[in-house]
Amino acid sequence: MIAQLRGLLVSKDPGQIVIDVNGVGYQVFVPLSTFYQLPEIQQEVCLRVYTHVREDAIHLYGFHALDEKMTFELLTGVSGIGPRLAANILSGIAVEEFIPAILEGDIARLKAIPGVGRKTAERIIVELKDKVMEIPRAGRVMVGRQPSPKRDRTIEDVVSALLNLGCSRKEASAAAEAAHHAIGDGADFEKLVKQALQHLSEGTGKRL
Repeated sequence: MIAQLRGLLVSKDPGQIVIDVNGVGYQVFVPLSTFYQLPEIQQEVCLRVYTHVREDAIHLYGFHALDEKMTFELLTGVSGIGPRLAANILSGIAVEEFIPAILEGDIARLKAIPGVGRKTAERIIVELKDKVMEIPRAGRVMVGRQPSPKRDRTIEDVVSALLNLGCSRKEASAAAEAAHHAIGDGADFEKLVKQALQHLSEGTGKRL
């Protein structure tokens, strides 16, 4: 069972990549959240891998972060959801959004993901509501001081601005949170955007 791959990134396309490990090329399916974190071609990449074995094929699914892989594994445990749909769901919603959507029973947010209908959204919520807390990031979201509505609106405005600049939602959310952490409460929109852009330019997110 392959659990991790480290090697040279030979090719990358939205949805799948090829990693050269000691002369052997492995085709790996990836969600867009991982795709946007990939290095340039011919640079080293290391991904956590989920191996899906079928009678006629072995498919590898790669993930940049542990919480992505854990979310993927939980999704594949939901009745009616296979690996392809699970990867598609992660392409349509970041883990940071997925966990609150499940805990709050936000069917509308899940239905907005391509390939997810109302019945599938309802099954995801029912079957995962007690399981998403297993994901490490979920625990950090639920503890500590609750963010204020004003802070939430400002962060979302920064995320929207970064999305308009071509960032993925995951990168935008991470950069906005990093900017808020660096500056603190009370920072205005412009300062947060500048800090978020600096965070991205330093290579912790998407290079602009």
